[in-house]
Amino acid sequence: MKEININGAVMKCYPLCAAQKLHYYTIRYSPVQVLCIGTGLYVKQDVDFELLKKAIYKTYEKFDSMRLRFVQDEDGKVYQYIVPSEERDIEFFDFSHWNEADANEEMKRWTSVPFERFNSPMNKVVMIKMPEGYNGIYLKVDHMTMDSSAIVGFDRAVLETYSIMKYGADIKQSPVRPFIPQLEKDLAYEAGSPAQKKDEEYWMNNIERSEPMYTDFSGQGRLITQRRENNNPNQRWAMVVSKDPTAAISVYRLEKEASMRLMEFCEMNNVSMASLLLMGMRTVLSKFNDNEKDVSVKTCVARRGTLSEKYSGGTRVHFFPLRTIIEPTLTFLEGIRIIQAEQNKIFRHANYDPIEYTMKRGRYWKYDPGTSYESITLTYQPLTINKNTPEMPDIPYKSCWYSNGVASQPLYLTVMHRPEDNGLNFNFEYRADAVTESEMEYFYYYLCRVLFRGIEDKNRSVGDILEII
Repeated sequence: MKEININGAVMKCYPLCAAQKLHYYTIRYSPVQVLCIGTGLYVKQDVDFELLKKAIYKTYEKFDSMRLRFVQDEDGKVYQYIVPSEERDIEFFDFSHWNEADANEEMKRWTSVPFERFNSPMNKVVMIKMPEGYNGIYLKVDHMTMDSSAIVGFDRAVLETYSIMKYGADIKQSPVRPFIPQLEKDLAYEAGSPAQKKDEEYWMNNIERSEPMYTDFSGQGRLITQRRENNNPNQRWAMVVSKDPTAAISVYRLEKEASMRLMEFCEMNNVSMASLLLMGMRTVLSKFNDNEKDVSVKTCVARRGTLSEKYSGGTRVHFFPLRTIIEPTLTFLEGIRIIQAEQNKIFRHANYDPIEYTMKRGRYWKYDPGTSYESITLTYQPLTINKNTPEMPDIPYKSCWYSNGVASQPLYLTVMHRPEDNGLNFNFEYRADAVTESEMEYFYYYLCRVLFRGIEDKNRSVGDILEII
C-alpha cells in the first residue's frame, strides 16, 4: 500500500493484482484494445426511474469495487484507490420508439468508447426505456474493475434494492463483501508466499512435461501455412494475434429442451457443464485437425471459491490452457472425466499469475510473442439473476451483452443461460480477420453434433463419435 496525494486528498493506493495486470498489459501493448464490458438488464414493466436512480446510488455504496479509480505515481507505476462515494448523475435514455436492433447497435457504440484511464470513474450506468415495454439499466464497466460475476452481483443488488423500495418486499438481499481486504489477500499471495511457490512448481512441471500441439477451429490450414512461412515443418504453435482486432459477437440459441438434456446429463453423471462443453470443443478441434489426440483449449477460471471472493466484486478471472491427450478408444464419459480431473488441478493452482505462466512457457519452448497452442477460449457463465423468489414479483426480464468492437483472441465462446427459460446461449466473440461467420456456424454445428451424439450414449467411444459426426 502507498499513500498518494490525489487532488489535495491523501489516498490509500494499492498495486494491481495479477487479474488486473492481465487486462492492463492488453491495452499497454495493444493501444487499439478496449477493456469495456457493456451489459443491459431490462424488465417488462413500468419503472419509477427516480426510485431506480436511488437504488443505483445505494448499490454504489455497497460495491466499493464500483468506486475504483486508477492513478500513476511519479515513476509511472499504476495503483488503485477507492473514492468514498459516487455523486455522478445517473443518465436516462429513451429507446422506446427505436427499432430494438438499432437500440442495441447504439449501446454497442457506447461500449466501444474507453474510459479515461487515470483518476476517472471506471463505469457508467444509464437508465433505459426499451421497445415493447422493457425498462432497466445499461451498464458499462472497465474489465480491470469488474468481471462478469461481479456485474451480475451488481445488477442483482440493484434489482433487489429497487424491489424493496418499490414494493416493500421483505427480501433477504444478496451479501456484498468489501473489495480491499480480498485485494490484500491476493497481493500477499503474489508477494512470494509459500502457496505461490507451490503453484509455480506445478505450472513449471506442466510446461516441461512435453510441448502441446496447436489445433485450429478452422482446420489445419493456419498451422500448415505458418510452418511453410517459417520454414519449420515441426512447428507446433501458431501466431494468433493481429494488427486488426475488429470484432463482433454472434449468438446462437440452443432450444430449451435440448439445453435441459445437457443439464440432465451433467446432473445424472456428476460432471460439470463446463467439462461437458470442453469435451465437445476439444472433440471438434480433434475432428478438424486430422483426429489429433493432443488438444488444448484456453479456459476461464472465475476464482470465486470463498465467500469473500464470491461477493467482493472486482475482477478475478484468470485464463489457463486446458490440455488433454485423449485416445479414441476411450468413451465419451471417460473423456469428460479426464477433462474434469485436469480442471480440478487448474482450480487448485489458479491463483498463479497467468501472464507469468505464459511468459515462462514461451521462453521454455522458444516460441514468438503473440503465438499460442490454443485457438479458442471458453467461459461458461452459470450465473443468472434469480427472479423466482416468493418475495419478488415474477416479471419477464432479459439481459444483453454488448460487444466493444475489438478482441485480442481469434475466437472466444461464452456459454450462458437465458433468463427467460434457462436455455443455453452460445455467444461467439470473433475477430473478423481470423474467423468468417460460416466457419463459426460450422464450428457450432459440429459442437452440437458432438454433444448430443455423446450424451445419447455416454459409453460411445471418442473414435466412433469422430467417425459419425
